[in-house]
Amino acid sequence: MRLLIDTDVLLDLALGRDPHVNAASTLIDWASANPGRCGVAWHSLANLHYLTKSGAEEFIRDMMEFVIVPPTGTHEMIQALSLGFSDLEDAMQVSAALLFDSQVLVTRNVKHYRKSPIKVMTPAELVPLLP
Repeated sequence: MRLLIDTDVLLDLALGRDPHVNAASTLIDWASANPGRCGVAWHSLANLHYLTKSGAEEFIRDMMEFVIVPPTGTHEMIQALSLGFSDLEDAMQVSAALLFDSQVLVTRNVKHYRKSPIKVMTPAELVPLLP
């Protein structure tokens, strides 16, 4: 299973946000045990750093041991713009997920991804299904 992890899930873990931190932690533990099977969008890392400040660089550096950042560029931005999402950042997540050949985009904001061409699940929904 290949997954793209949305920024909100990373923030749940980095900031210890209850009640979501447990599912986010289990997902990241799975990612750590299965290197290369999870991706994060390039812009998610900047958002994570901006919103968390303290400790973000170490958290990001640790994740880079087992998480892939798909090499997005002009084509993927054009694709994101063509998806018809009201939130460009969400469309960028989908474009990165498509590039990474993700089977699931993992986010808590499922309703934001109604137009997603790939399956979208919350960490709480996904964790029981992980192999």
